Amino acid sequence: MITFLLVGLTIHVVFFLSIFDIYFTSPLVHGMTPQATPLAPPASRLVLVVADGLRADSLFTLLPNGSSRAPFLRSVMEERGTWGVSHTHVPTESRPGHVALIAGFYEDVSAVAKGWKENPVEFDSVFNETKHTWCWGSPDILPMFAKGASGDHVYTHTYPAEEEDFASTDASRLDTWVFTQVKSFFQSAKSNSSLRASLLEGENIFFLHLLGIDTNGHAHRPMSREYLENIGLVDSGVAELVSMVEDFFGHDGRTAYVFTSDHGMTNWGSHGAGHPSETLTPLVVWGAGVHNAHIVTEPQPFNDGYLQDWKLEHLRRVDVNQADIAPLMASLIGVPFPVNSVGVLPLLYLNNSDQFKAESMYTNAIQVLEQYKMKMAQKKETTLSFLFTPYHTPFHSPSSVYCQISLCRSLISSALEGLVYYHTYDRFFLGCSVVLGFVGWTSYVVLVILKTHAGLNRHPMVITVFLLIQRSPITYYIYCLLPVPVWYSVVSFFHRAMLTVGLAVLSLWPFLSGLFGKAKFRSLSWCLGCLCLAAFPLMPVVGREPNIHLVMLCVLMLHVAVCAYMPSLTHLSLQQKQGLPLLNQIISWTTLASSMLVPLLSSTRLFHRLLSIFLSLTATYLLLSTGSEALFPPVLSWLMFVWINIEQEAMLAQGVSSRQEVFFIITAFFGTGNIASINSFDPASVYCFLTVFNPFIMGGLMMWKVIIPFIIVMCTFETIQVATQLSSRSIMNVNPTQSIYNSSSPQHFFFLVQDYGSWLDIGTSISHYVIVMSMTIFLMLLSVVTHILTSQRLILWRRSKMHFP
Repeated sequence: MITFLLVGLTIHVVFFLSIFDIYFTSPLVHGMTPQATPLAPPASRLVLVVADGLRADSLFTLLPNGSSRAPFLRSVMEERGTWGVSHTHVPTESRPGHVALIAGFYEDVSAVAKGWKENPVEFDSVFNETKHTWCWGSPDILPMFAKGASGDHVYTHTYPAEEEDFASTDASRLDTWVFTQVKSFFQSAKSNSSLRASLLEGENIFFLHLLGIDTNGHAHRPMSREYLENIGLVDSGVAELVSMVEDFFGHDGRTAYVFTSDHGMTNWGSHGAGHPSETLTPLVVWGAGVHNAHIVTEPQPFNDGYLQDWKLEHLRRVDVNQADIAPLMASLIGVPFPVNSVGVLPLLYLNNSDQFKAESMYTNAIQVLEQYKMKMAQKKETTLSFLFTPYHTPFHSPSSVYCQISLCRSLISSALEGLVYYHTYDRFFLGCSVVLGFVGWTSYVVLVILKTHAGLNRHPMVITVFLLIQRSPITYYIYCLLPVPVWYSVVSFFHRAMLTVGLAVLSLWPFLSGLFGKAKFRSLSWCLGCLCLAAFPLMPVVGREPNIHLVMLCVLMLHVAVCAYMPSLTHLSLQQKQGLPLLNQIISWTTLASSMLVPLLSSTRLFHRLLSIFLSLTATYLLLSTGSEALFPPVLSWLMFVWINIEQEAMLAQGVSSRQEVFFIITAFFGTGNIASINSFDPASVYCFLTVFNPFIMGGLMMWKVIIPFIIVMCTFETIQVATQLSSRSIMNVNPTQSIYNSSSPQHFFFLVQDYGSWLDIGTSISHYVIVMSMTIFLMLLSVVTHILTSQRLILWRRSKMHFP
């Protein structure tokens, strides 16, 4: 058995790591020659302003009185600029959004484990191609562009990371800090001759990253007064910035301006997925080389209704993909396009000659084609010549710089398809190899079961036939066949409502098994507990508004005084913009740290120890709750106590051996059902512990919230093992169908892993694969922890020996 477990663990680790070699490798290639338009650019400098977390409708929608909350930007759109909607791509997060804006490609999926902090690989950007770039803003965004830059020409000015506090008095101060720093910068340049000389050179960019809107959106929601007033502050700051820049450069008409956002935000204050509120961001461009406002009289080709809602039907709207902004900026100031850019130059923003537009489009096409050629060459070098299959679409390079723009667009489209083809070239081969490995391991598991399971040695046939031969009761068919619909991936993993159906069926168990006549109260408790728990899979995973009152009701029911005090006081403090009280933070972290230690100090009597475990873990869970999920641990704990009692009653009535199948089925069912109740994508759930943005700590806390229900179930499992004398070996042998499923089902989820979409989509596909692949091993490892929790005791001091006279 030890050898089997070690081999299984090794194989599963290899299979898990395989998805990162197959799905999550960097698509970027290096070694290409930068391509620049040979003609003189219209602008010498560019000011890029990114209002982090700003939705398109929040900026463009007029107030009830017909005025705009951003009057300066509205006047630019109506008089001297071109505007549109920038369509961002999932994952709609700050790092991917800025990478698309400034580097021209969509986030490298190999950054999924980097937490937006570091470059997974070095990449080129518009900043890297400039002579000088000055940046002001967040320490989470600016350093990644300075780190990837060649030379020492990208200068960053950031505030301390501690300032990014969701509980701050007013997050708009982050934007005020940026505007103040930029003002001081230009003031100092007037008396600093070397700095002034650098500013007067061409090919310069000034980048302002404004995080206040995003922070206020997370803390107060996008419809809040704080979020909307922050937009007005940014608008007035941009107006003052433009006046200051124009005065400094003597109104020379050589400055271009780009105002946009990295992503939007949902009504409940989150982002990362593909809802229009997250993917539609504003884009306003004006200044040197940019078209003035274009009045239109005919209907525009947009059917989304936004033009009417925003009262902008009369102004030409030019939408872009977010990555298109990088080549636009490069074209305006005449620097090479970022070599990894996949953006297509939006010509309708350019106010220049046809020759300049043709040259720029030609440069864009060659820049993308160079990536394709490099990718093809790299793949050809690592593939045997007789096995290499080139991309089938022929390329026709333009014969002159005056080629038709449509031909350049076609060339870009074909080159991008070719890049995807070569990036996924080995995926089928590697996938087949992994599947063969799965098949081999599954066969090995079947052989082990046939050799070790006594029942199957005597009757090697399907379980239904086995039950017929044994003349088993009808309930045995339900017990033994239930794992198939419950564990099957398409049902339980993608349609959470089926878990509700499963719980409803389990609620009937005492009535079907005849236990109701012998233990009416326990049977009714079981039925009611299952039905209450069945409500949780129907609750939304994301997008729920915090409901502190419901959390408080749950806390009061459990009489956990400290946890009743912490969420209410923390919520009140955040509402009053007084920040997270230090005392609350200390108590919360102490509660978390002690939740695994305190139970070890209690009595080892089953009821006392279980109650101590459940209350300790529930206290931590409540501190991580924002709404209805706070009711989940009390309901689950209640049902677990009922389960223990009803198992004891059933054992006396039916014996130990006949209880094993049902025991394992119920354990497995609750083990998967826990996940459905967890909301792991709301930053508000960690506010009792910290409010300063830290993705790793926040992610760890949310993961612990997911694990807590598993521990509760496994502690119950351990208790029933002791009470019913069920051996640990039964985990493998009690249900052959389950063992085979745990070895074979990962094949299905292996092909459902995706390397595109939001972090939620990517993370969900990975988690499904990991869960079904490692459930057995995870439960075995967790059983060791729960065994210690339920049976061991810490003695902090010992009594001194007493000697009788």
